[in-house]
Amino acid sequence: MSGRVTDEVGIDVTRSPSSHHHVENLPYVHKVGVPPKQKLLKEVTSTLKETFFHDEPLRPFKDQPKSRKLVLGLQALFPILEWGRDYNLSKFKGDLVAGLTIASLAIPQDIGYAKLANLDPQYALYSSFVPPLVYAFMGSSRDVAIGPVAVVSLLLGTLLQNEIDPSNKVEYRRLAFTATFFAGITQVTLGVLRLGFLIDFLSHAAIVGFMAGAAITIGLQQLKGFLGIKTFTRKTDIVSVMHSVWTAVHHGGKKNRKWFWVPAIAPLISVIVATFFVFITHADKHGVQIVNHIKKGVNPASANQIYFTGGYLLKGFRIGVVAGMIALTESIAIGRTFAAIKDYQLDGNKEMVALGTMNVIGSMTSCYVATGSFSRSAVNFMAGCNTAVSNIVMSCVLLLTLLVITPLFKYTPNAVIASIIISAVIGLIDIQAVILIWKIDKLDFIACMGAFFGVVFVSVEIGLLIAVVISFAKILLQVTRPRTALLGKLPRTSVYRNINQYPDATKVPGILIVRVDSAIYFSNSNYVKERILRWLTDEEEQVKANKQTRIQYLVVEMSPVTDIDTSGIHAFEELYRTLQKREIQLVLANPGRAVIDKLYASGFANLIGEDKIFLTVADAVLMYAPKTEEP
Repeated sequence: MSGRVTDEVGIDVTRSPSSHHHVENLPYVHKVGVPPKQKLLKEVTSTLKETFFHDEPLRPFKDQPKSRKLVLGLQALFPILEWGRDYNLSKFKGDLVAGLTIASLAIPQDIGYAKLANLDPQYALYSSFVPPLVYAFMGSSRDVAIGPVAVVSLLLGTLLQNEIDPSNKVEYRRLAFTATFFAGITQVTLGVLRLGFLIDFLSHAAIVGFMAGAAITIGLQQLKGFLGIKTFTRKTDIVSVMHSVWTAVHHGGKKNRKWFWVPAIAPLISVIVATFFVFITHADKHGVQIVNHIKKGVNPASANQIYFTGGYLLKGFRIGVVAGMIALTESIAIGRTFAAIKDYQLDGNKEMVALGTMNVIGSMTSCYVATGSFSRSAVNFMAGCNTAVSNIVMSCVLLLTLLVITPLFKYTPNAVIASIIISAVIGLIDIQAVILIWKIDKLDFIACMGAFFGVVFVSVEIGLLIAVVISFAKILLQVTRPRTALLGKLPRTSVYRNINQYPDATKVPGILIVRVDSAIYFSNSNYVKERILRWLTDEEEQVKANKQTRIQYLVVEMSPVTDIDTSGIHAFEELYRTLQKREIQLVLANPGRAVIDKLYASGFANLIGEDKIFLTVADAVLMYAPKTEEP
């Protein structure tokens, strides 16, 4: 007797046919149905759509007139056209305060960050004028504050000086603009092609370690200005830096939101006070090192300085790709954090296009790589910003600074700038995050420490490489060595769970139940087969020693198996033949749609028998061990 119905997810629910058991004494047993075969083109199309267009960016354009599509297209490219319609004076007040506050923080920071990139101070100020303006019109974050950042400045300076001596200012500056151009092209390309998932290959743990290592390296580099050391190494590792410091010496918490503005304006006040005293005391003539001349005026055009041909083209491209990826990672991580706090959606692909466009335009207006700044964004948020207009306000203040104020910074002592940079990067060292990573995942902790020590003891680029390699190694390890578990039945239920996680779970006499917690591909198929056989061998030894019921069925719980390839099918065929020699039946439970489709397409379902594939483990146990299990 058999009947067929369909459940709400399209799976056939059938009374199990069997001539070997008294079916009339059993309740309904659910059998897994075969989904209708998809056409190849439709399957490929749906896969590509889910991979690259999972957010369905074209949905708002459906069934719209051409004029409306044009408006929606412009709003998609320039989000300011959408949220700007609801902008009012109340929002502007918050943005004005936030913009003025982050500008007061940006000016002294920029002077220091330019030193990290081995560029004159005005180029960092340029980078806090044009890019934020572009981002304000194209960015989708309300809270990210744009400008040069310490980590990218250090990375760019390190990579550039490996190619050109910074003392050759013209060629060095041209390569910086070239790298910035290609950083922008990389970011735009990732956004347009919707390849933002690539930046996720840098794990959170690796980024934490990389940032902490970079913070220490940046802080150590500032010892030159802080201590007034004239001869200093160009290397960034801790050994070289401390050797320079020793040689020079040998020879000669959470902040109260109400008071956010105090630490925010403190750097600018320090600069003003220190500059004033150096000027009136002429301390620069008595050994105090100062910033010296900062060029006055707005950004000059630099499109003609970018290397589009010649030997430096490829070098600029390589440096730009690396700097662009790191800049993206930092900015999007910051944007997602504040978007989660304020409960709004951040479009990662729009962010990439916005960041890339501003860097491409920036490279043509004497800017170097800009991105979302952690310290400025935090101050921007605390100051009560409402929209990206705070970036416009900051840009206006920077414009005023470039036109009027820059000559006043001539007497700013390097020691003050160095101390500002040190205080700014301290926030990049997140001890609590490292402790949490250690508690959660030891492999993540290894990635974190690998990136940290690589940056501190070798160089920024080596630390970055270590972070990427360890992140990929973790992925490969998890893919090639997936978890498996023995399942047992929880008392008074029909639920089967990991016996190591649930001590009350009991094994089923005569049946071994194994769960595979991963897709089965060529990279792990042999391991999965061998691991299942090891489970079986160990269980058989225990059964024999305790004189229990011989294992007659091996049930593989496949609900976590999201996919299987040809190698996986082949491994299961080998497993089936091995079990046949031991007189053990192979039974599958709850294979997903993609898996069951391939099991039938390969003929494996017919090989083991369709009656050996069940919807749940409970159904399989009810079928093959009805006398030893409670219904």
